[in-house]
Amino acid sequence: MGKNFTLPAPVAGCCSALRQAGYQAFPVGGCVRDLLLGRSPEDWDVTTSASPEEILACFPRAVLTGGAFGTVTVLTDGVSIEVTPFRTETGYSDGRHPDGVVFVSTLEEDLARRDFTVNAMALDEAGRVVDPFGGQADLARKLIRCVGDPDRRFSEDALRLLRALRFAAVRSMGIEEHTAAALHDCRSLMSRVATERIYAELTRLICGSDAGEVLRCYADVLAVPIPELAPLVGFDQRNPHHCHDAWGHTAAVVAAAPPEPVLRWAALFHDLGKPGCFTLDPEGVGHFYGHAPKSAELAAAVMDRLRFDNATRAEVLFLVAHHDDRLQPTERSVKRAIQDFGVRRLRLLMALFRADALGHSPDPARRRLEVCAALEALTDRLAGAGDRFTVRDLAVRGEDLLALGYRGPALGAALDALVEAVVFDSLENKKEALLDFLASR
Repeated sequence: MGKNFTLPAPVAGCCSALRQAGYQAFPVGGCVRDLLLGRSPEDWDVTTSASPEEILACFPRAVLTGGAFGTVTVLTDGVSIEVTPFRTETGYSDGRHPDGVVFVSTLEEDLARRDFTVNAMALDEAGRVVDPFGGQADLARKLIRCVGDPDRRFSEDALRLLRALRFAAVRSMGIEEHTAAALHDCRSLMSRVATERIYAELTRLICGSDAGEVLRCYADVLAVPIPELAPLVGFDQRNPHHCHDAWGHTAAVVAAAPPEPVLRWAALFHDLGKPGCFTLDPEGVGHFYGHAPKSAELAAAVMDRLRFDNATRAEVLFLVAHHDDRLQPTERSVKRAIQDFGVRRLRLLMALFRADALGHSPDPARRRLEVCAALEALTDRLAGAGDRFTVRDLAVRGEDLLALGYRGPALGAALDALVEAVVFDSLENKKEALLDFLASR
């Protein structure tokens, strides 16, 4: 016999109120999946045999929020619970939204229209799982499987294509073979999905623990919203530093990068420019001169199309444009990088350097990782109390130099020279020492 779950008091009270009024009521969907996984659900959804009007009549604090879907948000004990009548959906002419909703009489009809078996489960009055499509078994096997015909499920709502891949990446789940085949066959439907939804789903996908494997297996699907990825697939780099084609390398770098959106997006985009910059030397070795700025150019086009927020766009472009910089593990080089980029951005860049190194052949990867470790150690030591050293940190001010006769461009040049001397030549940052330095020039 399966486990009986005890519901939080607000959810139990919501279901009890509906049942006392003569209706059926079941917690449903993701909250049931999360309970089976041992997680505390963030959101609670309830499905019921009551109509929207009947739901509203059962609760003193409730509001119709779902329009044609009949969803009512019930506020009880400080918790918002979405309550929706049993329904099925008809027609999906835009490939995203049902043309109509039909309220039905049974829970099984409602579960049958849902996307994946792991989301098509409910809890009965005793807290037992109602599972007509094998969601518990699929959850135990860590398998994503569509309810019913996968081609039909994806044709109804193209966003389900990305949801399947996101579940696989984030939950470390495999995709059942017929569902996987339909993902490839139906991939063109993604052109119907709003760019904002694509950006949101892809961000969660690429930050998943199994993002690298999903990228390797479903490049053709991901290339629908981001066609700039397609030239990387199967592209032989013809270089002994690389043991993967350009797409395999990209997938490996994404998997190795810390799971932060800025770093994962930068990892995905960092080599977009390689195919267009490819050259062969007389020995037949491949090179990619200038691929970093070209990758940044292509990344900018993708991010504009997917409507990235400005802050994320700027950070990703910085990382892509500089990912191939050859920083030397010397004090002067790291100081220069801190001056140019700031400590925070430099740390992000080094995280991308490390991930990029892990996507190379073993010997080059080892050498690159040694350089990364040295750069990180130097940054830790040199970062000191803060970020870059600027004119504002000098122990002299502009008026001190005005008193010495500096004017116009010469004044700015003198201040810059003092910053350089303090940072790179260990000039003591004290007023007397700084003024003596200028007097001796």
